[in-house]
Amino acid sequence: MVVGESGLGKSTLINTLFATELVTPKNYRHRFAKQLDKTTEVEIIKAELQERDFSVKLTVIDTPGFGDYVNNRESWSSIVDFLDDQHENYMRQEQQPQRKEKVDMRVHACLYFIRPGGHGLKPLDIETMKRLGTRVNLIPVIAKADTMSPTDLEEMKDRVRTTLVAQGIKVYVPPVEVDDQASADHSRTLIEAMPFSIIGSTEDVKTRDGRVVKGREYLWGVAEVDNEDHCDFRKLRSLLLRVHMLDLVTTTEETHYELYRQAQMETRKFGEPKVKKLDNPKFKEEEELLRKRFTEQVKMEEARFRQWEQHLIAERDRLNKDLENAHSAIKSLEAEVDHLTAYHRNASSMGRRG
Repeated sequence: MVVGESGLGKSTLINTLFATELVTPKNYRHRFAKQLDKTTEVEIIKAELQERDFSVKLTVIDTPGFGDYVNNRESWSSIVDFLDDQHENYMRQEQQPQRKEKVDMRVHACLYFIRPGGHGLKPLDIETMKRLGTRVNLIPVIAKADTMSPTDLEEMKDRVRTTLVAQGIKVYVPPVEVDDQASADHSRTLIEAMPFSIIGSTEDVKTRDGRVVKGREYLWGVAEVDNEDHCDFRKLRSLLLRVHMLDLVTTTEETHYELYRQAQMETRKFGEPKVKKLDNPKFKEEEELLRKRFTEQVKMEEARFRQWEQHLIAERDRLNKDLENAHSAIKSLEAEVDHLTAYHRNASSMGRRG
């Protein structure tokens, strides 16, 4: 799995690692234009690689959309849910009577891409890595190491290491084999190099001494992918694909999966479905509190409406009474007019007779 903001070269690094185009680089402008409609996604790419008569079935999980928004609150949730779901799916298969054809989609390594620069880990990085480190073999990498000077890069590594320790973030640590001095030295070298500084490139470029290498060409020279004086790409590749591939799988099985299984077995009966977020007592308590608050607001609005309705009825009765009084006054005036008209007619009639 690769996790990190857009523009850090995740797709390029994957293609460089496996020397083939597994992942197509995303159109950042297109995603930026649609970011209001999107959340962090999970994309699965499967491939089967052949090298020296050795076949590897590879699954790459990309996470486009992570960290690309103005509000990145809980943008890690879909990633965490995916990791938990894979443990859950595997556990459900283990509980079946027939377990021969199990589908294992558990993630054995997660490369977390850190933006190069002098600031180290951002709050989003810290919060996300805390949650990932307890679920998967977390491997931090500093992306685009060729954009920093060697001094600045080493200072940034020290800041990242200090933050990881201070925040209690769990990262994958290669085992040190005390019985094999060469293997132990290699593992210590990998541990000292973390977080790995990375340069990714699938392009062939020519160095000033005539060599053709994978790298990036600049005015000052060539940044070589496989040159350990330029970056830690070879160390990362050795950890993932050569020396510690089996240990990554074993650590997933014996540590991360086992922790998930034990946590679920302590709160669930055998065969019982996974507890949904809203079934969690904490969420139920919050839901009940919101329901009470909503009910109180509805009652207040109903009382206010009834008061307003009574006011309207009283106002209607007053207007009707005023209207009746007006009609009575009009009738009284009409009667007076009729009386005066009759009086004038009688007076005129008597005048003509006299």
